[in-house]
Amino acid sequence: MRALRRLWRHQLFRRLLAVRIATQASDGILQVGMASYLLFSPQTQTSAWAIVGVLAITLLPFSVLGPFVSGALDRWNRRQVILIADAARIGLALVLAGLVVVGTDRAWAMAAFYVTVLLAMSINRFVMAGMSAALPHTVDEDEYLVASSVMPTVGPAGVIVGAGTAFAIRALVGPVLGATTADMLIFVACALGFAVSVVLALRIPRPSLGPDARELAQAVGRGVGWVARDVLSGLGDALRHLAERRPAALGLVTIGLQRIGYGIVTVGAILVYRNTFYAVDEADAAIAALGLWLGATGAGFVLSAVVTPFVTARIGLRRWVVLLLAAGAVVQALPGSIFTQPTLVVAGFLLGISSQSLKICVDTLVQAHVDDEFKGRVFVVYDMVFNTTQVLAAVLAALLLPASGVSLPVFLGVAVVFALVAVLFAVRSRRIGPELFERGTGDLHPDSVEEPVGR
Repeated sequence: MRALRRLWRHQLFRRLLAVRIATQASDGILQVGMASYLLFSPQTQTSAWAIVGVLAITLLPFSVLGPFVSGALDRWNRRQVILIADAARIGLALVLAGLVVVGTDRAWAMAAFYVTVLLAMSINRFVMAGMSAALPHTVDEDEYLVASSVMPTVGPAGVIVGAGTAFAIRALVGPVLGATTADMLIFVACALGFAVSVVLALRIPRPSLGPDARELAQAVGRGVGWVARDVLSGLGDALRHLAERRPAALGLVTIGLQRIGYGIVTVGAILVYRNTFYAVDEADAAIAALGLWLGATGAGFVLSAVVTPFVTARIGLRRWVVLLLAAGAVVQALPGSIFTQPTLVVAGFLLGISSQSLKICVDTLVQAHVDDEFKGRVFVVYDMVFNTTQVLAAVLAALLLPASGVSLPVFLGVAVVFALVAVLFAVRSRRIGPELFERGTGDLHPDSVEEPVGR
């Protein structure tokens, strides 16, 4: 609590947090609106390949374009990036609402729908990377872990609020006015949410999120530009820098592998709720029940913001990561491989704590070990890891899972993957040097003064 009170004294941090909650609440509405419209039609049965298509269209383009825009976060005013991006998404959300009303039976309308969602989701990842790069400008250096636990965890609490809003609109309006009207209202609510984010962003002083003069001079000196050759050169410099910061690099590899397993479980849960627990024509009931599972997972995300600083202060960040991965393996085996609604909800909650706590730890490793002039590009790489592993997980799920989503070998196999990743991290981190993994956590130890350590 002392660390949280100290963190809360930073006005700039509070304002950035408010923007993140608002923008991620709007993202939650957008994501549920997209899933409701594309995956939960009362006339169609959801397939794993349909989920692959949605993820590929919305995530892979940014993974390709990410390197070409990552340098912008080290050159452009980050407050303005957030402001302009969310203003653009107001218009995109209204376009989606209009397309739902018009209907997407014709090829051009469906293509326009996918392109608009693609733009909105790609902008989302760009904004999230920008906020992560801006975080060090809002707190002191020894507060990285606490800030990295609050910012990306309370932010997703906004996703829960937004998703809950969208689920409520679908559940209340759908049975009365029809699914089309409900989906249209969801996207209108999304536009209103992004408008709130824009207003909150205007409260942040324009130059306060960076890049500052030193960052900008270093970025320009390293040739970060829009020419493809310069962009690739700048990305290569960032990757080489990351390779020299072995704790951060190991963190990214670890979370990438973990996300593959977690993504398979997520796709499996969607299929089980849509195709096994409910009939094809019970779309509203299926999406309501899935909302409970997602709500439990989101509650685990939020709780991780409290659990991670508390446990890390007592056993250290490195041991906590190993414990999280091992616990994830146990939870996925039992109750996560029992195909009933209560057991899957419990597993979703516990895996939510595990996966989000792991992300907090990896965020801290990146914040503490990557130099400021590379943070924008490295966090874009971080997002690219998230995007590609989610799509890869969906492809694997489509290949391995039946249409029902029920497969005990696959769900138990994910538990084995979590266990192997725990062993990998434990061995590699010990070889690197356990003490390096505690950098950025000094604020959790009030009686110690954090000394600079080698990377």
